[in-house]
Amino acid sequence: MNEQPQFAVEPWRVTEEHLQLDRIAQSESVFALSNGHIGIRGNLDEGEPFGMPGTYLGGFYETRPLPYAEAGYGYPEDGQTVVNVTNGKPIRLLVDDEPFDVRYGTLLSHTRSLDLRAGTLERVVQWRSPAGREIEVRSTRLVSFVQRAIVAIRYEVRPMDGETRIVVQSELVANEPGPMLSKDPRAAAALAAPLVAEQHEDHERRAVLVHRTQASGIRMAAGMDHVLECSEDAVVELESRDDLARLTVATEIGNGEGLVLTKLVGYGWSRRRSLPAVRDQVDAALSSAMRTGWDGIVAEQREYLDDFWAGADVEIDGDTELQQAIRFALFHTLQCGARAERRAIAAKGLTGSGYDGHAFWDTETFVLPVLTYTAPDAAADALRWRQSTLPLARERAEQLGLAGAAFPWRTIRGQECSAYWPAGTAAFHVSADVADAVIRYVEVTGDTEFERETGLELLIETARLWRSLGHHDIDGVFHIDGVTGPDEYTAIADDNVYTNLMAQRNLDGAVEAAARHPRAAAEFGVDEEEIAAWRDAAAAMHVPYDERLKVHQQSNGFTGHAEWDFAGTPPERYPLLLHFPYFDLYRKQVVKQPDLVLALYKRGDAFSAEQKARDFAYYERVTVRDSSLSACVNAIVAADVGQLDLAYDYFGEAALMDLDDLEHNTGDGVHIASLAGSWLAAVAGFGGLRDHGGELSFSPRLPRALARIAFRIRFRDRRLCVTITHGEVVYDVLEGAPLQLRHDGETLTVTHGAPQRRRWKAPDAGPRPEQPPGRAPTPRRPGARG
Repeated sequence: MNEQPQFAVEPWRVTEEHLQLDRIAQSESVFALSNGHIGIRGNLDEGEPFGMPGTYLGGFYETRPLPYAEAGYGYPEDGQTVVNVTNGKPIRLLVDDEPFDVRYGTLLSHTRSLDLRAGTLERVVQWRSPAGREIEVRSTRLVSFVQRAIVAIRYEVRPMDGETRIVVQSELVANEPGPMLSKDPRAAAALAAPLVAEQHEDHERRAVLVHRTQASGIRMAAGMDHVLECSEDAVVELESRDDLARLTVATEIGNGEGLVLTKLVGYGWSRRRSLPAVRDQVDAALSSAMRTGWDGIVAEQREYLDDFWAGADVEIDGDTELQQAIRFALFHTLQCGARAERRAIAAKGLTGSGYDGHAFWDTETFVLPVLTYTAPDAAADALRWRQSTLPLARERAEQLGLAGAAFPWRTIRGQECSAYWPAGTAAFHVSADVADAVIRYVEVTGDTEFERETGLELLIETARLWRSLGHHDIDGVFHIDGVTGPDEYTAIADDNVYTNLMAQRNLDGAVEAAARHPRAAAEFGVDEEEIAAWRDAAAAMHVPYDERLKVHQQSNGFTGHAEWDFAGTPPERYPLLLHFPYFDLYRKQVVKQPDLVLALYKRGDAFSAEQKARDFAYYERVTVRDSSLSACVNAIVAADVGQLDLAYDYFGEAALMDLDDLEHNTGDGVHIASLAGSWLAAVAGFGGLRDHGGELSFSPRLPRALARIAFRIRFRDRRLCVTITHGEVVYDVLEGAPLQLRHDGETLTVTHGAPQRRRWKAPDAGPRPEQPPGRAPTPRRPGARG
């Protein structure tokens, strides 16, 4: 952990009170703004210095060859990598001919603040140039949730010591140089200058650059327009060329005066549309934004977020850091998907180039549950993106000799991009994760039209995959062999419990959806015989269990493997994958991230309370948490079995993953799944929210350190608030019709204006489980960040 806190603790803001250049990449990720369509890293306005420059567009990528020492049939040939596209953020400033650069002169003060309610990043700087001239710069930027193609920036300059010559340069920059992120020379070559110029034009105070990628063939346009408030004698010039457009404003400003530049940046891109169409789209977006104006764009942003927070906020009493962190987490989760609109939601969102900008199973498992309960339209669009990639998933399944659809382990467009097949191709559970997200979305929203038009096809094709991948043995038991579950330290295993139970849910869900929409199912070729085969496979699904230890096996034979030498593994040799061969990891009892424990949460209806407690304790002692996906899952299940203090410790790690840079890689982009997972830790962990079988149920918990947790969710056109204090919970319908739910097994109906109060009691937890030496969560001490 960092020795000094980087961000001040406030309930609705994340504020950096002093610029720390050694942590600039982390702050760029934390301060990244996005709407799921466009993402901009929190780089300084003047562009330098930077940790990693970054402007990203949803689904915009370049292809590159994948490296193999030895090729094999079915190996993916090409990878996909997110591209740092034309940058519209830079506004350079010269003060009496001296460039404003925080590395030179004297930085008198520097504050940046992310306002989670306004959706803006604000910056205030006071600087003395090497020549002794002092200025104040204020900037505010946002990526609009309402006008999805628009980035808006307001930039103000005021002299602090008399009349000063000022030059402001507002730019669009394509193919900007940055740090080399790949050691593969072929990838480096593909990404060194990925954009090929096609057109540039400028008029009055607007400029547009059009480019396309060299290999993937995606065309993009970026444009900028300006509103200028300064003295009438200012000299204004506009120019453009292939990779650069620049508006230059030169003027003199005295005390009490200032220059205010409002910059609107628009983006458009497409693989299919013509150059004029993409260019004109950007022109239209800029014209619309100019008409709305700065004040209107800011007001729209606040109105959008007010509505979001009214149905999504989480309040925590007793830990101010976690109060800030959970709202920060929710804000970034919203940003990654709000306007993604049928494009992939990447593991880093659009905040950095980590993982090459790929989407994984993280999306459906961690992010979509949050969006389903807080921003359901975004969840639906994410699943429509999966549906749009079904032709590629069917093609992949056919290549593997399977029926149905095999969704990729990692991708941007929909093709498999993992060059390591034991972790990629064999991780078939991603298809069940997609189905799980479909089932949850339909049950939470009641959106039968979505189920008929989108969900049904996804459920049918994934059910077909399981029926062809698995087999019945001589006794009729159904097995799924040779797969990799969520734990990446165990590969090519038989009957992975998580995979089998999620496949079972997938098969049952397909049976039920086909029964609700028989005509639509028939159009996909589903008949009674196929439905019966799905039903039989689900009913006969094998779940390995060790009768001697009285615990479930993560996969068949797992508990009989040799145990890892945890005592002989020093702290500096974690994460294990960087210091030990996978061959050794695969054959030992060592778990990278929750796998069987994740099944205890996602398919908690398949386990008794006693089984959950025993399984959780067993797998805690062999899980090293070498993944950021670990803490949130451990928090949920720890709370479920009554280990509330342990759950609180894990909750803190999940929520503070990026604000405290716990994995030391936030500079590559924030950990969207961990951030979304912190919401799950609060709501599914301490709130006990479950939705098995479409029934909304709660089993509240609260650790001793917290006085109160209150959260809001959306459920079938209602807004529900759940408030947990020690020993009591209050259910309150804030908006909508009466709602039936279950509290610790009791069915009750909650009506608007008539909250229901109930007592709760956590189960007796027994001894606190042990973790491998040095791998326990950091004890949570409220107010002790850093």
